[in-house]
Amino acid sequence: MKAIVQIPACICRPNHIHIIIGAFLQTTVKKWFRDKDTGFLDNGNGPDIRVSKADLTNCQFLKVGATVEFECHINKQKLTAKKVKLIGQNKFKNSKNRNQGGQNFPFGVMT
Repeated sequence: MKAIVQIPACICRPNHIHIIIGAFLQTTVKKWFRDKDTGFLDNGNGPDIRVSKADLTNCQFLKVGATVEFECHINKQKLTAKKVKLIGQNKFKNSKNRNQGGQNFPFGVMT
């Protein structure tokens, strides 16, 4: 996860990581429950960060392993993600003719 700060002289616990609240962070999606429209983002050794569909900005759901950028906030003593943006995804202008593998295949009948 990016944009985290380790404070070596911290008085609460030595050698642990503080998350900068309100800063834009990047991490991967750990879990997504499509039926509940919620999920969790990876937070290393710390507690997972909760995300809901209402906080997604450029997609309707998330896939496990996808990279996202977000703001981290505390809500009822738990970490929550706001302004979640899916990053690193290819965007195709014409979805009918997209060729993700880079190989050219002739049109025909599959056998």
